[in-house]
This record gives sequence, C-alpha cells and structure tokens, in this order.
Amino acid sequence: MDNTKKTELDNVVVRFSGDSGDGMQLTGTLFSNLSAILGNEISTFPDFPSEIRAPQGTLGGVSGFQVHLGSSKIYTPGDDPDVLVVMNPAALKVNAKAIKKGGIIIFDSDTFNKSGFEKAGFTTENPFEELAISETIQLIPAALSSLTQSSLEGFGFDNKTVLRSKNMFALGLICWLFNRPIDQAIHFLTTKFGKKPTILQANVKVLTDGFNYGNNLHLSISTYLVEKSHDTPKGKYTSISGNKATAWGLIAAAKKAGLELFLGSYPITPATDIMHELANRKDMGVKVVQAEDEIAGIASAIGASFAGDLAATSTSGPGLALKSESIGLAVMAELPLVIIDVMRSGPSTGMPTKTEQTDLLQALYGRNGESPVVVMAANTPDDCFKQAFMAGKIALEYMTPVILLSDAFIGNGTSLWKLPTLAELPEINPNYVKSDMTDYKVTSRDENTKVRYWSIPGIEGFGHRNGGLEKDYVTGAISTDHQNHQLMVDTREQKVNNVSQIIPELKVEGNKDADLLVIGWGGTHGHLMSAVNSVNKNGRKIALAHFNYINPLPKNAVELIQQYKKVVVCELNSGQFASYLRSKVTGVEFLQYNKVQGQPFTVAELEECFNNLLN
Repeated sequence: MDNTKKTELDNVVVRFSGDSGDGMQLTGTLFSNLSAILGNEISTFPDFPSEIRAPQGTLGGVSGFQVHLGSSKIYTPGDDPDVLVVMNPAALKVNAKAIKKGGIIIFDSDTFNKSGFEKAGFTTENPFEELAISETIQLIPAALSSLTQSSLEGFGFDNKTVLRSKNMFALGLICWLFNRPIDQAIHFLTTKFGKKPTILQANVKVLTDGFNYGNNLHLSISTYLVEKSHDTPKGKYTSISGNKATAWGLIAAAKKAGLELFLGSYPITPATDIMHELANRKDMGVKVVQAEDEIAGIASAIGASFAGDLAATSTSGPGLALKSESIGLAVMAELPLVIIDVMRSGPSTGMPTKTEQTDLLQALYGRNGESPVVVMAANTPDDCFKQAFMAGKIALEYMTPVILLSDAFIGNGTSLWKLPTLAELPEINPNYVKSDMTDYKVTSRDENTKVRYWSIPGIEGFGHRNGGLEKDYVTGAISTDHQNHQLMVDTREQKVNNVSQIIPELKVEGNKDADLLVIGWGGTHGHLMSAVNSVNKNGRKIALAHFNYINPLPKNAVELIQQYKKVVVCELNSGQFASYLRSKVTGVEFLQYNKVQGQPFTVAELEECFNNLLN
C-alpha cells in the first residue's frame, strides 16, 4: 500500500539540467506537453549552451530546460526551480544558487564520482557541502546510469546508446513525483520514435521503470498534485513553441487571404525551426526555399511577392543586417513582405543561443534612405501566432514590408495555446488592382490610404515594371525629379503611419491609477506582468503598458503615456525603445531598467526595481 503523502500545489517550477547530449530538451518538452494535455497552464524556458558540444561533464556544456506549470494563470517559466534534476556534478554547480529553499534535487549518483567532480571544478568529494546547499533541500540520489543499463539488458545496445535513454528514467521519476500518468508520455514517444520500433520500445521501458522505481521505493517524503487550470476558456489546447506558432500564423494568414505561402530563408539560430515547420507543410500549399545565403533568401521572397504569394523570410540579428538592402528594395517597390527576426545576443555572432532585444533600432532604421516599414513584436510563444497572422494581414493590405520581432526566449519557449478556427480570424483583403481600372501604372494607389494597387503578373492590361529606382508619382516611370522624390518619400511614410488606424489601441494592465507606469515590448511581457501584479498585491499602485506595435505606435500611445508622472522602460538591451519613445513622446522623463546578459528578466529583480522607484 502506498502511504506516500500527496501535497497539492498551485504551481511548481521544474528544471532539467545536464550535458547537451543528455536529452534535457526532449525530457522537458515531454513533461511540459504532458502537463498541458492534463490541463495545466505552462511556460517553458530552454537554455542551450552556445558551444556545439563542449567536453562532457564540463560547465560549458550544461544544457537546461525549465518548465513552470500551474493550476491558475502563469506568465513566466519561473525564476528559480522547486525541483532540480541534474545529470552530473557540472549541472549541479551551474544551478546550485537557483534552487529554492525547501526544494528537491534529484541527481544521478553514478556521475557523482572523482572524475565528475574534477571535470566540474570541485575541490572536494562533497559538492553539496562545498556549494553550501541548504539543509532544507531534500536530496534524492538515483543511480540513473546503472538503473538504465539494467533496464535495457538484453536489447543488444552498446553502452553509449543505452545511456542516451537515462533521461527517460529521470522523466519517469518526475512523472511519479507529480502524479502524472505516463500513458500520454508514451504516446508522445510513439510519435517521435514510431519509425524506430526498437528505440521506441527501449525508451518506453526505461520511462516505465523510472516511474515504478520512484513509486516502489517512495523516494520522496511527498508526491505533488497540480490540478488543471479552471481559468482558461473552453476549447482545444496544446503546448506550442514561439517558432512553431509563428509558422502557423503565416499559414493561417495565407489561407485567409486565399494565397499560397512562400518562405525564402537561410538557416540561423534561433530562427531555423520556423523554416523546418513550414518545410513540413507542403500539405498546406507552403513553398520553402532554403537559399544559399541570407540575401538570396529574401531576394527569392521578394520575387514570390511580385508573383502574387504571401512571401516571408525568417532570420536572426546577423541575417537581418544582411537583408537590409533587400528590405529597402521591398519598401521602394511597395511589395508585401513579412520579415521574422528571432533576436539573439550580439553583436556579430555574439551568443547565438541566448536571448536579447537588441535588434529594435536595426529594424526601425537599419536601411539606407528614408525607408519606413511596419515593426511589430510578439509577447509570448502563443502570441507569436496572432502577431505573425497580423504581420501577414498588414503586409498584404498595406503593400509594405513588415518586420516581426520575436526572440530566442519566446521562440524556443512554449506556452499553452488555444487552437483557433479559421473562421474566427480577421478577414484579409489585399489591395488588388480593380478590373475596371484604366491606365494602370505601377504607382497607382488608393489616394485615401496611400496603398499601391497590387497587380499580379499575367493579368491582361495590367503589365508593369517594378524595381528599386525612384518612380514618378503619376506615370510610374523612373524619375530623379527632386519634388517628386519628396512626394514619394512622404507617401510611403504616410502609408505606414496609416496602419495606426487599424491596430488595437494601447491598453493598461494592473492599476490604472498607478504612481508608476512600466513600459515594455515583446517577449518581456510575462516577467513584467508578474512583477507588476506582485507589487500591486503588496498595496502599491503600478501599471503596465506593453507594446506589440512599435512603428507605427498605437494611436493613443502618446496621450496615454503622458498621463503618468513616473515612467520606466524595461528592456533586454541598453535602452533602444526608451530612445525611440523619447523621439515620439514629449514632456515625459523616461527612466530605464536594462539587462544585457543573454538571459530574460527575473521577476524578483523587477520587483526590487519597481519598489525602489516607488519609494
């Protein structure tokens, strides 16, 4: 009879950590997907090493995956873990300061030996004492390596192959600890390894043995229950990453517009998953070209746009720099184009697997000439779907390039996503040339919106040439007239500014009668919202204004910001949005809170900042 105590929790944070070859990303993904299926709110943070494969057991090779699951609304993957699973001493050393008091550390005792200690830089054979691990933390040793070897006796695998499955033993333990049924985990494994039946059988056996090991030995003084959330509206839900949501948002926009989707891209961390997902969607009429470089990628997308597709290209900061000239071409040619930038740490190649918000000014101004484009940003992994859809809608309806900023944190991270139906998404109506229009020119446009009419090649009577040279406003012919150039520059800018008439107004979250207004944009929303809610619960008055639309700003943004006496802009850069707002909003002193460490904010550091400002 199982007499293990069961403790109910509103939310819990679990972190898996080990070598980059230990399968921590797969383990964390399976556990978070399982929790989503069971109805929990989830938010995840995969944290990869920048090295392709550092020496095994060293600090530089530690890879982590953190998941925050709850029975009510959660906004972040959590600051520090309640439960830490470490596969070697290096993982313990990297994460030791993070574990909460009263938490649990599960560790592979087989790797906690002299060799493992030396690789991790320990000077004694008691790493827990050396790291001053709190006595309140429950240590659970489990011989994951040898137990996995015993589990797979008779399979005929070599030792290296056997040890690849020890992450499944750890997953089985965690499923037992949190009372997760493993049948859904087996279903996910079947989907992943279905074409490799022997590998599938091995992983399922190790997973089951891990679950039974925890259950039979009662390894913890308590197991834990996190009930499903009752805050979420009814509907079908799944766990989705930001990059996958972005891909599906583009597909939905193309379907809604009645167009084929074309992606011309070049692989780059951390944006490549968008291309992978779209390449798998030939069944949805998606065309993907993996070009020889970033410039060829966007050039092929511009060609597809001229031919009548919803065209997109995906990249990260270094690639956006290479695409800048071609974005200018799309501005001058007034062609619809979606550019996805999944931002990472820079400059140059920087830290490819780490997150940052440092491409904002490049997105706004990183081209020669007066070259305005629409600039947007997604807030969360699931929000990437909505913003990618809207980027497609705006590009098609306003005949303009749209840059959508995501980042490594939300691109790789996952959250709970309610599957929409195509019918509930907004209509998309491209500004096609009118069939009864006479004397069509490449510069013919709706004089109210300033949007150029889109003539798809092959339509009789609407043949035209387009390119990067300035055109006469009336005739469409190449022009170097100075007054005409001024008119065309103003027209292209006005067209982009007119987008403010269709985007949502800026909303204030938290306490609208606040003494402090916090401003953020993009992937920082969850941490900022959590910190604002916490400060308000403690009796202070604080509000949040978070931006999805950056150029143009929402039409009420300036007036709204001017209502507050104290304003702080929080960004994962050195103050780019704050600088931009200073050029748009007068009479406001913009304070700043900035972090450029390749890591997202923590809620704790934001709370400290806000309380200091309120004091």
